[in-house]
Amino acid sequence: MNRATQLRIPRRVVTGISNGRSVFISDGPAPNAHVYGSVPGHLTSVLYATSAKPSLPQSHAEQAPPQILITPEPGQTKLMIVVFPPDSVFATIDPAAAVEEQAMHIPGLIQAFEPDAPGMHTTDTIDYDIVLDGEVWLELDDGAETLLKQGDVVVQCGTRHAWRNKGDKPATICFVLIGAERRS
Repeated sequence: MNRATQLRIPRRVVTGISNGRSVFISDGPAPNAHVYGSVPGHLTSVLYATSAKPSLPQSHAEQAPPQILITPEPGQTKLMIVVFPPDSVFATIDPAAAVEEQAMHIPGLIQAFEPDAPGMHTTDTIDYDIVLDGEVWLELDDGAETLLKQGDVVVQCGTRHAWRNKGDKPATICFVLIGAERRS
């Protein structure tokens, strides 16, 4: 069994209201999850999205369909889980194939990545980032880095950064992206 087949698609349970009562709307694998063929051991999944002013009850329609724009507009949110393989995996891939595959599955986000600075990116979001498993380094644009371990939380405030998995095991992070308006 290779690393890609070992990845677990996150289970997503969505509740709602029907006829004035709490109900389970869905329970199963996240429909917007992708295990990358071009980057073994890499998985992205968008589990849910809200509008800038969500209302209750939520619509029973799928809130995070495949190929949804990842970067939220001001006030919108996106909930993602990403599995980062060790950085050593990225040294063995075809970068063009990876970008092509990512453009299909993480539209909006892949365009934020800088071609001349691998992994570095900036989004107009405030992100709540929670390390669910493994260890990962957060690198900022001045080269400062900090090691994050399971249970650690980062509040990312629209900064230029990169995630680096310098270990030999995957790292899993939950991201809550909240769209923000950047002032000049």
